Amino acid sequence: MIKYSIRGENLEVTDALKDYVEDKVAKIEKYFNEDQELDAKVNLKVYRDKRAKVEVTILLGSITLRAEDVSQEMYGSIDLVVDKIERQIRRNKTKIERKHRQKISTSQVFSDEFTDQEVEEVKVVRTKQIDLKPMDLEEAILQLELLGHDFFIYTDANDGTTNLLYKREDGDLGLLEVK
Repeated sequence: MIKYSIRGENLEVTDALKDYVEDKVAKIEKYFNEDQELDAKVNLKVYRDKRAKVEVTILLGSITLRAEDVSQEMYGSIDLVVDKIERQIRRNKTKIERKHRQKISTSQVFSDEFTDQEVEEVKVVRTKQIDLKPMDLEEAILQLELLGHDFFIYTDANDGTTNLLYKREDGDLGLLEVK
């Protein structure tokens, strides 16, 4: 059973929109047992340029599934987000099973229909070692741009913490600071 929390930013969540979201997100129930309780947090947002952003977060005990999509059409974004969540479930089924193995048996999480399906295993195909150099944020931004990567890991020269600088989908930069 799915418990829904649907929120709208810069738009009113109509009954039709709410029903559409619940109908589409309910598609993932087939992957889990009927007695498995899921929490679905859905955030619908419309930007000034009329782009629609849909964020869906599914909470399953200690597991969190999350996907988002931005497009010109709200209903299309809802469809794409649900497809992304389904791919995450299929791709990470083995990992989810392993995580729950000590806590509860797999049959309590996934439906029999889903546990019989073959899922391809994701493999680490390359390992790289890096030397973290102390630098300030401005130098890290410069290094990120010079390397042409989507992220850059560095040690902050001021406090010695390890930080991750990354490019966001909107073109801006994000910073993850390790406490």
